[in-house]
Amino acid sequence: MRVAVTRKNVKFTPDSSRVVARYFMNGEQRTRDMVSHIMVLDEKQVIHTLEHTLREFARRHRNISRIFFKHCENIRGIIEEMQINYDGISEERKMLIGSYCTMEYAIESAAFFNPSMMEDFDQSFLGKQEKRVIISFRATGEGHISSVVFRRGILDKNNDLQMMKIGANIDKAEIVHKSLFDKNRFVKKLAEMNTPDKYTAMILQDMPEKFGYEIIKNAINKVLDDPSISQDQRSALEEIIWLADSFYDIQFKHDSDITERVIFPISDSESRGIEDARFVRFFDDGTSHKIFGTYTAYNGHVIMPKLISTEDFYSFHIMPLYGEGAKNKNLAMFPRKIKGKYAMLSRIDGVNNYLMYSDRPTEWNNPLLIQQPRYPWEFTQIGNCGSPIWTAEGWLIITHGVGAMRRYCLGASLFDLDDPSKEIGRLAEPLLAPLEDEREGYVPNVVYSCGSIIHNNNLILPYAVSDYSSTYGVVDMVELLDALKKSK
Repeated sequence: MRVAVTRKNVKFTPDSSRVVARYFMNGEQRTRDMVSHIMVLDEKQVIHTLEHTLREFARRHRNISRIFFKHCENIRGIIEEMQINYDGISEERKMLIGSYCTMEYAIESAAFFNPSMMEDFDQSFLGKQEKRVIISFRATGEGHISSVVFRRGILDKNNDLQMMKIGANIDKAEIVHKSLFDKNRFVKKLAEMNTPDKYTAMILQDMPEKFGYEIIKNAINKVLDDPSISQDQRSALEEIIWLADSFYDIQFKHDSDITERVIFPISDSESRGIEDARFVRFFDDGTSHKIFGTYTAYNGHVIMPKLISTEDFYSFHIMPLYGEGAKNKNLAMFPRKIKGKYAMLSRIDGVNNYLMYSDRPTEWNNPLLIQQPRYPWEFTQIGNCGSPIWTAEGWLIITHGVGAMRRYCLGASLFDLDDPSKEIGRLAEPLLAPLEDEREGYVPNVVYSCGSIIHNNNLILPYAVSDYSSTYGVVDMVELLDALKKSK
């Protein structure tokens, strides 16, 4: 039984004008040469050159002078190694040096896709049957580096989406590293990463049960300064720093609009991108004060599943996920606990859907297989397309299936509320397949979603079009649930 999907005439497309000011370091020797050139300028030349740069770029960024100061500070060590008194450099000269250590990066010039929709905390001043929503997107720029951006809008009684105006500038967050690490969990994560303990023990054995970021980083750097250590030991110690850098908080300015906030790759573990964030509003004891999200951190070689949480979209807490079930991509948190435990979907083997329970939202073990490919359009793999959605009839899970010619389609399944390992029903045909005008893009023949919601008894299904742009469709919940129950 084919379920009708009403595609809405709304399109979110890449915008190359959306740029961030990114730190740029063109090698130590070139940086030394650049600093040398600037240091021989007199103050009048410095001010003239700086003013020209500010005229060209100040309107494109929020407080670019602060960015220049920060990027100059990043190479303070190189400057001091050149026997230059850093504190004696004028403010204008520091800004000028920082400008040469800065580049613009168009965060969404290549693709704007894989949306995840969630209900906003603020539902005030709305009309009847309206709902304020936040949509996250995977924004991809040069070099296929992905980040997370947001849009805010209002769904009306007809399920039409009225989007709020986009802010003029993009705001990168301030970073705060985790203050204390739990030694046992830290060691477990290193073991999952297959980091040889014969090299890491010399550092970790002297650490207390709770230790700080600066303590472990300083201890490792002292050993790394020894040129006699082996390359294997050096790599193992760098992996410890890599893991420690994966825990952090970010804070956006309160005078920034949500459309101006970008979660850009920060730690080495995500240096090549933050992929496919699946956000969901989490309810505990019937109330909701938190948004959870899962995403895939990628450094060009290894992927690391991460958890992100926020209570206001200004402050975000980010940490790696642990356990035998915290592997591969496609992790998605349930929006509430089940029998007192957190619940998570995963695809640990890259092919099938799994279910996990945990007392903690960061540690996941004992994955239970709940779905395998069944129909030709999903024979290659099946996975979730966002967090499960609570309905009175069961947990609604939007899935993706990959078939012949690597075509991605969206499906739907229904699982028992008390025991979501029990499948109630599953559509035999795709709920959504690429139309002819949706087949062309960065990756052809793909429709994909990272999270849907229910509004006015309709499924609001945002989805990406061939990894290039995004739109959304609407599905009548009565028709969908009826089809799912009959499919059994």
